[in-house]
Amino acid sequence: MSTVVVLLLIIVVVLLAVVVVNRGQRSRAGTELADAKADARRVIERLGGQVYNLTGSDDASKQALADAGERFNAAGSQIEQAATAAQARLAKETALEGLYYVRAARSAMGMDPGPAVPELDGQRSAGRVTEERAIDFDGRRVEASPTPSASTPNYYPGGRVAGRPVPAGWYSEPWWKTALVAGAWGVGSAVLFNALFSGMSGVGYDSAAFESGYGDGYQDGLNAADGGYTDGGYDQGGADPGYDQGGYDQGGFDPGAQDYGGGTDFGDFGGFDGGDF
Repeated sequence: MSTVVVLLLIIVVVLLAVVVVNRGQRSRAGTELADAKADARRVIERLGGQVYNLTGSDDASKQALADAGERFNAAGSQIEQAATAAQARLAKETALEGLYYVRAARSAMGMDPGPAVPELDGQRSAGRVTEERAIDFDGRRVEASPTPSASTPNYYPGGRVAGRPVPAGWYSEPWWKTALVAGAWGVGSAVLFNALFSGMSGVGYDSAAFESGYGDGYQDGLNAADGGYTDGGYDQGGADPGYDQGGYDQGGFDPGAQDYGGGTDFGDFGGFDGGDF
């Protein structure tokens, strides 16, 4: 009889220990999520202040600010639907990318780009455009340049798109857009990459790495780690990022009705001053 009592006591103690451990883990996860959300919102609000207070003066700056506005919309949607710290950090990454577009727009208008922005995922390995380059590809002329111009008004801050590197620089067209929207590169993308960047210093040129996209397992691991969010496609596990890369108006961005409903209203950043930069 005493043996049975002892066993019952051991079982009770074990169950209590499991309950205590589970509560501690949930508490830590909740704290980590709250901290990650607060950190992401800080960057999103900074981006919103810049988007609302800047107006492009030429095609390059207008396009860069339109892209910054899209990242602002996407980040706002992502943070409202974030259920894990990893998803909140992805919203922050989206907002940081938007700040790079703001810096590009300011530079294109001859303004001080402002303080440095933390490095994006894959940005360093992708490198940057360091020289003028123009190629004929698929019946059209594709150009790349380290500086904006009438022929290269499309900026990209550098990093990975659908697992493959895209160097930072100004381009005649957003040749990475299809992969950004669909999450996969089309036929001929490796040929374009090779022709455009072969032999260019400063670019993380590796045709084999581009063609393989770092391997399918690499991206699968990223998706598993962040709860199903995909890198580059802005289709975050069911979250609607609120913008269409294929059909936006390149001439401007109307922030007047950005209300994300949930506890945070991203629609009124009138108090943010472009002087942050």
